Amino acid sequence: MSESSATRLGVFKTYKLYVGGKFPRSESGRVYEVSDSKGNWLANAPLSSRKDARDAVVAARKAFGGWAGATAYNRGQILYRIAEMLEGRREQFVREVGEAEGLSKSKAAAVVDAAIDRWVWYAGWTDKIGQVVGGANPVAGPFFNLSTPEPTGVVTVVAPQQSSFLGLVSVIAPVIATGNTAVVIASEKAPLPALSLGEVLATSDLPGGVVNILSGKAAETGPHLAAHQDVNAIDLAGADAALAKKLEIAAADNLKRVLRPQPVDDWTADPGTHRMTAFLETKTVWHPTGSLGSGGSSY
Repeated sequence: MSESSATRLGVFKTYKLYVGGKFPRSESGRVYEVSDSKGNWLANAPLSSRKDARDAVVAARKAFGGWAGATAYNRGQILYRIAEMLEGRREQFVREVGEAEGLSKSKAAAVVDAAIDRWVWYAGWTDKIGQVVGGANPVAGPFFNLSTPEPTGVVTVVAPQQSSFLGLVSVIAPVIATGNTAVVIASEKAPLPALSLGEVLATSDLPGGVVNILSGKAAETGPHLAAHQDVNAIDLAGADAALAKKLEIAAADNLKRVLRPQPVDDWTADPGTHRMTAFLETKTVWHPTGSLGSGGSSY
């Protein structure tokens, strides 16, 4: 038999979680079948457990200090690097998004291109959002009064269920652009683009633990993350009404910041700044200017 006619063995991809910059299997050893829009089997995805969720929070908390303390310019460089790496693997994501969402190649390509552009868009915002939401406040007295935004902390993100890639990027990018770290529950029915995104993040200079991606059932891992005392906020973008209510009640226990589900008809539309400001706190600092006399400033 000639080499050209030899039949190769199929090499099936093993999808894994992305936690702390590494690619573990689920602690429970469980997987579930992922199918395309026609019911054809695509892969087995890890079915995340409560322990996986806890590990992701630990990784996110460990990474928070360094990521929040990085300069906004540096964070922008890294987000742009993610776009570069996605561009290099564009064809892979076009195929995976097409299979996951039942899209033609041209429509899947448009979705992937929009996701790449979305990373670039948020990369440009990292060193500008502070100028938009911060500022100097007029006060009576010899003081400068300055308000500046700071990241909230560890944010759990329930990713959109239908828009498995563009919607995913649109909820992750604003969280990390502003200095937060994220624990993401990927779309249950279409988790493969999200798990592949983990491979891109791992090679994009993003510190391990800044983004952690879990696959499986949001109804199973979501309540544990919503009630976790070391999670500071939660984005319910991909939760249905019943799950959103359950998670919001659990989040109230330690006064988590909650972004309620907001219907999005078109993920390609201008996202605005609301997803960035949703997970920012305002720090106000007073600086004395010195005594002011008849001669003017003491400077």
